[in-house]
Amino acid sequence: MADALAKVPDVEIDPEGTFKYILVRVKVKDGEAHKDIVRGTKSAQYHNHIFEKISPAVEVLGLECQCLGGGKIEHNNQEKKLRVFGESTGYGKADHSVTVEKLKTVFSNYDITWSDDTK
Repeated sequence: MADALAKVPDVEIDPEGTFKYILVRVKVKDGEAHKDIVRGTKSAQYHNHIFEKISPAVEVLGLECQCLGGGKIEHNNQEKKLRVFGESTGYGKADHSVTVEKLKTVFSNYDITWSDDTK
């Protein structure tokens, strides 16, 4: 089942703009193995819309997931900058420091910052 975890990308976010994101823990059913992933998109009006897309896709792989919180990401592709901030009304604030570490694995040449600001 650890192979199934490896099939789930750590980060999937929109290439530009400011949008909602969630931090999700994906784990093997009835097991200890897990990893945290970041998902964000402008198409989501609410944070739960992102989770509603992830959950079935993960379950097909024999995994389960839990939302650890949310916020917003400001992605400036031209300046190679990512800013993580805010919180989700429904899921609470994600640990932005964890989110930033995940983003660094994919966007290693970016300036990535986070704050507890809501705007």
